[in-house]
Amino acid sequence: MSINLTTVTGATVPGFTTPTYTPVSDIAPAINAKQWAITATGGTQVGVDVNTVSKPFTFSFFRPAILKALPQANPVTGVVKNIPLNTYKAITRKGAMPSANQASQMVKITTIIEVPAGVDTYEPEDLKAAWSLHVGALNQQSLGIADTLLSGVL
Repeated sequence: MSINLTTVTGATVPGFTTPTYTPVSDIAPAINAKQWAITATGGTQVGVDVNTVSKPFTFSFFRPAILKALPQANPVTGVVKNIPLNTYKAITRKGAMPSANQASQMVKITTIIEVPAGVDTYEPEDLKAAWSLHVGALNQQSLGIADTLLSGVL
């Protein structure tokens, strides 16, 4: 199953009630990526803009340009040296004005996922557990993270 973003139910954050985001497929910034632009919002999120040229609101997911496999082990020691990483990246971009009468600036949220080659086949359950924890922790702490982004208090 590949990535195909559909209507997203947003996480709980202060001031938003049942936020949703409607994506449409967009031209990705690279051939090894998929991108969606947010064209509609739902729920209560007063003042939130959808994607425009001057204030983008996009989600992109990148896979490695060249996927790497686990190299052969040393025939004598059985050790694999220099295990390559397959690096995946998710980026959310949202244009936002820093002050009245100012040009929109880009808010960027990036998650980088580094998977040592071979883990995907030898211990896929551990890879899934790592991802499950990551997303679950972000979701569980969405209110606290939003507060920290606004106040700077960790």
